Amino acid sequence: MDTQLLEKTASELVAAGKGILAADESNGTMSNRLEAVGISASPETRNAYRANLFSANGYEKFISGVILFDETIRQKMPDGRSIPDALTSLGVYPGIKVDTGAKNLANHEGEKITEGLDGLRERCKEYFSMGARFAKWRAVIEIGDGKPSEACISTNAHALARYASICQEQGLVPIIEPEVLMAGIHDAETCYEVTSSILQATFEQCRIQGVHIPGALLKPNMIIAGNSCSEQISREKVAQMTVDCLTEQVPNDLPGIVFLSGGQSDEDATAHLNLMNSMTINHPWQLSYSFGRALLANALKTWATGDNEGSRSVFLHRSKMNSLARTGDWSSELENK
Repeated sequence: MDTQLLEKTASELVAAGKGILAADESNGTMSNRLEAVGISASPETRNAYRANLFSANGYEKFISGVILFDETIRQKMPDGRSIPDALTSLGVYPGIKVDTGAKNLANHEGEKITEGLDGLRERCKEYFSMGARFAKWRAVIEIGDGKPSEACISTNAHALARYASICQEQGLVPIIEPEVLMAGIHDAETCYEVTSSILQATFEQCRIQGVHIPGALLKPNMIIAGNSCSEQISREKVAQMTVDCLTEQVPNDLPGIVFLSGGQSDEDATAHLNLMNSMTINHPWQLSYSFGRALLANALKTWATGDNEGSRSVFLHRSKMNSLARTGDWSSELENK
């Protein structure tokens, strides 16, 4: 394990004013999003959409890394360069989604276990040779009647730590993503409790399996009530509860936390991050972002109209807004400037 390389990559991924673009939608998910805006889905249209984003002028000021899907890391830009080479030339780290998806957890109806450990070492070795320097693995935790079970938490925590350990062995910084879903009627306190449980279990497994925490990143959900809950909490409360939960469970030597947006509106995701970075306390880790939809939803809609330049502008605007939230300098008034 090259701990020096891992620590350098991890710290640069959460460099001041920068965050990560999650452009790692599976072919199926990306195809559904294209078709939802009237675009016929194919490898060519998926490539055209993403290559347009990666051509935006100056996005490297706000984006430190881009998480890619297997198809995308093998595709090219219009000028013939590979996408990883194009990103690297701008000082943007290429990353790669390495899990193979959330599958049904045996004997636990309605719960998921993320798969992909088989052959992971070989895939990581290949991705490193293609230019990737970090990876992502997402566990899915649902809150509901009797959920999550102890089995769901323990198996996903174990898999996340196994993944992280293999990635580090092959020179890739692992982004550890235990996502507690927003879907449901649960309140924010329940989200706090479940998030705390999965974080505690995950970092305990990381300790057991020898994961080098200074060479890893965490991608958690924020503490938010379920989207069908009648008692939603304020943005200020989301920020405070999220920081409290992380302070209890996350090791201080982790370089950074890159939040997922998880179905929040563009502006809510930015506002919550801004409030956390506006607090008077000094957090031991960088608080950053690894957003997908919260950076790209409107860019995709604009691109679907045939406006390539407009799509890039929308992407740049959202990237800049979240960059400002990294330092607590965002405000809603800036959204319309």
